[in-house]
Amino acid sequence: MSRSPTLRAWLAEGPFTLVLSSGFFSFFAHTGMLEELLGAGATPAAVAGSSAGALVGGAWAAGLAPGAFGAILNGLAREDFWDPRPGLGLLAGAKFDALLRAMLPVTTFGACRIPVAISVFDILRARTAALTTGDLPLAIRASCCVPAMFHPVWIDRRPYWDGGIRDRPGLAGVPLGTRVLYHHISSRSPWRRERDLAIPVRENMVTLVIEDVPRSGPFKLDAGRAALVHARAATRRALDAPRVDGLVRI
Repeated sequence: MSRSPTLRAWLAEGPFTLVLSSGFFSFFAHTGMLEELLGAGATPAAVAGSSAGALVGGAWAAGLAPGAFGAILNGLAREDFWDPRPGLGLLAGAKFDALLRAMLPVTTFGACRIPVAISVFDILRARTAALTTGDLPLAIRASCCVPAMFHPVWIDRRPYWDGGIRDRPGLAGVPLGTRVLYHHISSRSPWRRERDLAIPVRENMVTLVIEDVPRSGPFKLDAGRAALVHARAATRRALDAPRVDGLVRI
């Protein structure tokens, strides 16, 4: 087992890309983590993510501060995104789209302050695609499009589902060799294969795992608000924790 300097010291060594994993309603935990990270002066040079990670990373790249996003999440009600309609999924996604366009300061990848890569699942090709140009809210919504929960999202005449289907970590759009801080959301899903739940290993990547995060969902939004506070406090401790084999577990 190899020990290295603290996470804070590693972050200060040079530019890094922040990668945020998929995880059902884990945008609360990602937001708390990112708020503390930025408060410590560690600003990513680029972001990437899948599903909930795409939502948080894309919103921050578009200019929405984590504190402001946290305030939106704290006031979120299920009715704000709940729009059942007949189709290939319970929810149409129109309310989610309107919510994104109302809160994002900019709505195109090109207008973001840093590069963004968003993982989505191309249904027709049955493989992951990394979106880096075009309509940002549409890409975020596609990445969050959980099968059976949302109707597929169409972009340029192609249907897409949740990026976490084949790229749970959200790393598809990040070149190998890039310095990466990866925030991994653990999953207890019985439907996923063990290899899909494993923490990925890459050169130049440090992984942050926060334990005991309260589990949220559309009917457990209060748990999400608790997860945001928990992740913020845990990240504060993690910054001065040593890296063990490229991993900070707190």
